[in-house]
Amino acid sequence: MSLPAQLTASLQSTSFPLPSQTLISTLLASHPQPTLPRLLAQTKSHLLTSNLTTPSLLDPSVPIFPAPLLSPETREARLPHDVPAQIVDIEDLSRSRWEQVEELERIERGEMTKGRAVVRVDEQAAEGEEGEARTTQGGGGGAAVAKAKRNATHRVVLQDRSGRKVFGLELTRMERLGIGVTRIGEKVVVRKGAVVARGSILLEPATCTFLGGYIESEEKKWVGERLKVLREAVGATDAR
Repeated sequence: MSLPAQLTASLQSTSFPLPSQTLISTLLASHPQPTLPRLLAQTKSHLLTSNLTTPSLLDPSVPIFPAPLLSPETREARLPHDVPAQIVDIEDLSRSRWEQVEELERIERGEMTKGRAVVRVDEQAAEGEEGEARTTQGGGGGAAVAKAKRNATHRVVLQDRSGRKVFGLELTRMERLGIGVTRIGEKVVVRKGAVVARGSILLEPATCTFLGGYIESEEKKWVGERLKVLREAVGATDAR
């Protein structure tokens, strides 16, 4: 089996979306040619830290959210196939605006992001350590997860490779969902059979697989914009 074929099989076995042939060719062009473990690590790192809407990132065969299912007029339907997506917004519906401000200020100070450094894995770790470092990030910061409210309900905005966005509503509590736990740009796979109701996807562990990753520039932008809106809403524009 060729190296690209082995790469494809390995990615599919771990629920990762297939990269484009352009990306595969670029990674294979390095000298010396990477081994399969190295190629797999490089491909996953690239996918996890890139915007899924980037041209030539994913293979054209990678499914997107079906537009008819996302209509608010559709009372209930089920997703016909797995869809890789990235989280571009998250809100804790159970917390007050002021509590959200305090949480985001902690993130802005960098207090909630220890142990989640996927972007820097290949720069800091030797090849044999890549898997371990990536797993640490993908599992979320232990302290942040522990602090997530058990009774919280989150709403996220999911974006597929085409740029199409859809709301996702947490139906069953998932520890991987939470402000300070979930990163902006984090990749997930919404599974076939997920319920879509009135334009929103109902998320639960059986139909939502977290892959990890994030987009640093988008996260900084999101934190700043969300803080501005929340501070204005609570009359604390100048608060820090």
